[in-house]
Amino acid sequence: MSELATLSPQPLWDIFATICSIPHPSYHEEALAAHIIDWSKQKGFHVERDEVGNILIRKPATTGYENRKAVVLQAHLDMVPQKNNDTVHDFKTDPIRPYVNGEWVTAEGTTLGADNGIGLASALAVLADDSVEHGPMEVLLTMTEEAGMEGAFGLKAGWLQADILINTDSEEEGEIYMGCAGGVDFTTTFDLLREPLPQGYQTFTLTLKGLKGGHSGGDVHLGLGNANKLLARFLAGHAEDLSLKLLEFRGGTVRNAIPREAHAIISVPIEKVAELTALRERYEGILKNELAVIEPNLVLLLDETQSDLKALSDDCQKRFTFFLNAAPNGVIRMSDVAVGVVETSLNEGVVRMTEDQAEVIFLVRSLIDSGKNYVVNMLTSISKLAQAQYRAEGSYPGWQPDADSAVMHLVSETYNKLFGKIPNVMVIHAGLECGLFKKPYPDMDMVSIGPTIRGAHSPDERVHIASVGEYWKLLTAVLKAIPVKG
Repeated sequence: MSELATLSPQPLWDIFATICSIPHPSYHEEALAAHIIDWSKQKGFHVERDEVGNILIRKPATTGYENRKAVVLQAHLDMVPQKNNDTVHDFKTDPIRPYVNGEWVTAEGTTLGADNGIGLASALAVLADDSVEHGPMEVLLTMTEEAGMEGAFGLKAGWLQADILINTDSEEEGEIYMGCAGGVDFTTTFDLLREPLPQGYQTFTLTLKGLKGGHSGGDVHLGLGNANKLLARFLAGHAEDLSLKLLEFRGGTVRNAIPREAHAIISVPIEKVAELTALRERYEGILKNELAVIEPNLVLLLDETQSDLKALSDDCQKRFTFFLNAAPNGVIRMSDVAVGVVETSLNEGVVRMTEDQAEVIFLVRSLIDSGKNYVVNMLTSISKLAQAQYRAEGSYPGWQPDADSAVMHLVSETYNKLFGKIPNVMVIHAGLECGLFKKPYPDMDMVSIGPTIRGAHSPDERVHIASVGEYWKLLTAVLKAIPVKG
């Protein structure tokens, strides 16, 4: 943590170090929430919570700014828990270990939580730093954004007093976001029928690993490998020739991260072992050729193993593996309106299996509801063909762009004055909570900004140090420039 104490701006980095020291993955944010509430009370701020656990902190205006429009700075409390396979870390009990690596801050073998920890730290730093000039100020911290936006779903009308909301969850300095994709979770469930392995079979674990992973919205256009899809491709292509029996398939851990690893426990007749070994080597070479630039560390491992599991029946195995292989994944369509932005996509994020059931969990995203519905219909169709159960749930709206947004124009003009260049005003293909906030607060003017973060939702996550300083300059200058109310 001492390295962060040397960085500027303070107290933002010091607060971020404290956030890293308190475990806060999705559904386990309570310790961090309690710390922030105690900290706020010690500072003398008004603080309260709503029924779903969201925190609201209020700070009076700087002297002379009392007649300005009120602003709420918004961040979420949770982080995505992802770690490298060889990293020993329990996200529910162990602190994140950040360190400085050249121009970046990253973490030891895990996600850093800069998404949205830097934004959270910046909001608290505004409260802590009395040199920041601002009008009436609120800070809204929401619960469990990364696993379903539960805090945003539960936000009630009439609680916030602000006229303007600044969301701090964007991940590119020099870009201003005024719209985002909506999403929906889709789960396909297979009831599994198992049977004993035939005599003369040998069992192996087939592991695909070494992929970069990443944010299933912000990185979906990069062509990153999806471990679930790549491993399913091998099984669907070679199971029949190998007389292969599938015992288990697991891949990915959260639906909003592109899965970096997947493994299958398989058995083949002893006389087919040499063929399996050769096919593994051949397929690894194919993938290394196809993904040479984007996934240089990809490996496909085959290790002999022991398992007490029975094998899936032939019919069950075919329906399951063919579904995994046939399911759409990645970019479905680019936007015609927001040039260069993905309109519709999905991520085959998690595959998990018990003795009697398997689940495949997708996160579907789209800037338009019809695009979201189109993908849900596709997944419904192939689920029916696979004779599987399915459900779509947790749908949340996109944030419709407003080209006339006063705060968006203010942020853009302020950025130009500070840095001498015009920022990009963008629509992001990721889920920001602003779309949900618009339901209880339809007249609130909203914008989203943030520093440069790379590799979000993966252990390669890192935040650019200089961009944090530029983001802080912009945020504090915008707060000072907020116009008079009415």
